[in-house]
Amino acid sequence: MVRCSSGPSPNVIPKEVEEVLDSLDGVLESAVVGRPDSDFGEVVVAVVVGEPGVTVDPEVLRLKARERLAGFKVPKQVLIVDELPRNALGKVEKARIRGDLAGLDADPNGLARMA
Repeated sequence: MVRCSSGPSPNVIPKEVEEVLDSLDGVLESAVVGRPDSDFGEVVVAVVVGEPGVTVDPEVLRLKARERLAGFKVPKQVLIVDELPRNALGKVEKARIRGDLAGLDADPNGLARMA
């Protein structure tokens, strides 16, 4: 099982965070991965697809997730995308997401918009 957040916090199971995010209003689906971090080793990052015609606010998603998850499980960064990358079998390509994240610079609030 893939686990992220290898820093001083307990392990985070991505599926648990994805289930919380996917249950929030306006969220069609999400993928959660770890992103390397110089202070913590790895931090939780969520990539979210909003429902058609709905504007999703990353900060609102983080606040709502905080109501249902332990603080160390709340994504430090939420990226809004049009669709998640998938392989030929339809499985989300988390390795590709991690690679895409390596090329992004986060804004000062830890939130960014992935094109």
